Amino acid sequence: MPPELHVTTHIHTDGPIPGPHSLLTLTAAAHTAAGVPIGTFTVNLRELPGATLHPASLQDWRTKAEEWLSTRRASKPPALATIAFTRWVSRLPGRPVFVAEPEAYLFVYWYAQRFTDGWPFVGTLPPEAVADRSAAARSCTLASCRAQLATAG
Repeated sequence: MPPELHVTTHIHTDGPIPGPHSLLTLTAAAHTAAGVPIGTFTVNLRELPGATLHPASLQDWRTKAEEWLSTRRASKPPALATIAFTRWVSRLPGRPVFVAEPEAYLFVYWYAQRFTDGWPFVGTLPPEAVADRSAAARSCTLASCRAQLATAG
């Protein structure tokens, strides 16, 4: 049986739940259980048709206008972005385990079910359960992500 791989995941959204609100960025980093890097995936997604920007998210994004613009550059339709992500996961050399905070799980699972009618992972773990839990966040291009990682040590 192939070894388990950890796929740490980092997202940005425009609201608290998928459907009424959209996934804006998805970054993932695959690594062995021992923390050896295998590869990364990142994509900006277009807003879902009919979705709206949540008022609390609007206030937050207003303080990070440049980062908001960065999430909108080269954005892909949600279906194409999700299909590309699940294909990337399915091509990894092992059994992928999804590693993310609950909000990321909620969005990524919803998008995977909505646009691919499936889930490419054999299991799910919280970030604190793996050695390299910030691998995906380190791949994030937004300044607020880098600042948060710097203060986290």
